[in-house]
Amino acid sequence: MRSILRSLPAAFRRRGLRIAATLVLRAVLNLAGLAALLPVLTLVLDPAGFEGDGPLATVYVWSGVASPRTFALAVCGAVVGFIVLKCGVNFLLARAERRYIYDLYRTLSRRLYIAYHDRGLAFINNSNSSVLARNVNVVCLAFAAGVLRPAAAMIAEAMLFVLLFASLALYTPLAALLSVVIFLPAVWLYYALVRNRINRYGEQENRAQREKSRLVAETFRGYADIELSDAFPGMLRAFDRTMDEVVRTRSREADIGQLPQLFTEIGLAVGMALLAAVSFGGGQSQLLFGVFAVAALRLMPSVRGIMSGWATIRYNRYTIPILREAALHEPASAHPGVPTRETLPFEREISVRNLSFRFTEESRELFHGLTLTIRKGERIGIRGASGAGKTTLFNLLLGLYEPTSGEIAVDGTPLTAANRRAWQNRIGYVSQRLFLTDGTFAANVAPGVPDAEIDRRRVTEALEAAQLGEFIASLPLGIDTPVGECGSRLSGGQRQRIGIARALYRRADVLFFDEATSALDSRTEGEINRSIAAIAARNPGLTLLVIAHRETSLEYCDRIITLEK
Repeated sequence: MRSILRSLPAAFRRRGLRIAATLVLRAVLNLAGLAALLPVLTLVLDPAGFEGDGPLATVYVWSGVASPRTFALAVCGAVVGFIVLKCGVNFLLARAERRYIYDLYRTLSRRLYIAYHDRGLAFINNSNSSVLARNVNVVCLAFAAGVLRPAAAMIAEAMLFVLLFASLALYTPLAALLSVVIFLPAVWLYYALVRNRINRYGEQENRAQREKSRLVAETFRGYADIELSDAFPGMLRAFDRTMDEVVRTRSREADIGQLPQLFTEIGLAVGMALLAAVSFGGGQSQLLFGVFAVAALRLMPSVRGIMSGWATIRYNRYTIPILREAALHEPASAHPGVPTRETLPFEREISVRNLSFRFTEESRELFHGLTLTIRKGERIGIRGASGAGKTTLFNLLLGLYEPTSGEIAVDGTPLTAANRRAWQNRIGYVSQRLFLTDGTFAANVAPGVPDAEIDRRRVTEALEAAQLGEFIASLPLGIDTPVGECGSRLSGGQRQRIGIARALYRRADVLFFDEATSALDSRTEGEINRSIAAIAARNPGLTLLVIAHRETSLEYCDRIITLEK
């Protein structure tokens, strides 16, 4: 329970105190609902209860009702009315508990999404995206619905069990003792059978689900290569193996979920048989048997709920360490969902001073003491052999990596986590593998901007400057035409031109081209290079940084920096 609480954000721990109060109230209401049935049970099993000095007889005399039949009907009506009221209140309390559970799911999913984003590009590159997506979309729900909700249900059932057992012990100690005798062995046997297995099954299913998600994502992402390599049969076999594991662990978990009902029903049957044998021939045997039957039938779901809830928590226990990061993470931005409009002043130069960088403590140093200056308005080409660190240098200049030592400064202001977003607001970036959403041209030129806030005129101007104007004009839907997932409906050159249009829409002061034309044919490459050169000519203050292998892509650069391994 302590590990569950540590996985909750602080606000939900405080809110959980109110939910705990609703659990107590529900337990009391359930006990009261059960107690309300005792007068009806007495009327059925002991009609002479109107006479003497018992509680029912006292109420009968006090009520002044002349007819026992009328009194009996009034008692039954009052009991039914109370049960209806209790059910209504219980429904409202249960709804509040469900809202708490799903609010927690939404919060944890959002915080884990932000936490993964804030860990930066190095973390993303070293992680499997399908696993991260599963953690955000599925594991958060598994924690809320498979750990916290069963825990709350266990607490409610445990409190009801304690209250009911205490009441039963006061009313008839023999029945209370017998309930312990029949239910305790069932709980012990269940615990002994499943305590080590159920947690293992949950971890096995999680591993299988992660592998399945990875296989599906890779199949569709690399469809052409997989199809031409005839790799799909092998991937399908791997998929079948993971599905077999998921089905096997789910079936075992379902089997374990049935055991509490079997154990408690067997225990109840044995207990009622023992009570019938012990109380046979006694004057109060019918009433005692009836009280035990009613109490045991209500105790049985509580015991079953406690056992099932414990097993469900154990099965989903693997979610706790994953979500602890979400609970502890403090967003890098105070308002992560609100775009930042602030920009870092850039009027003179970008300075790289004595910069060193390595990915990990064990990896080799890519840069050691690197120093260079990029003046505003310059067109800088960067070349070098594969592995020389060209893209890594770009990522450092873009603020996506942090130097191991040294610094990058803009107009003398060191680039830090605090002002990184303000610097990135001045940047346009076009990579070889341009990111495109499954949306329209307009949505991809202005990514992240709500449709109603997109400046459609600026989008059109940016597309025309990137030499896509004629193509867009030929489309029936114009800039509202979908581009397909990852730009699947476009040619390579058209995708890269969207990247250029995106940079122009942002009115960036610095444009980064990371091998943006290396995958294109020479003709298309030449056209895009001429487009870039024309854009630079129209904007004298625009700074260009270009990574390219071909000399033709660097012809319009003022100077070229060569990186060596």
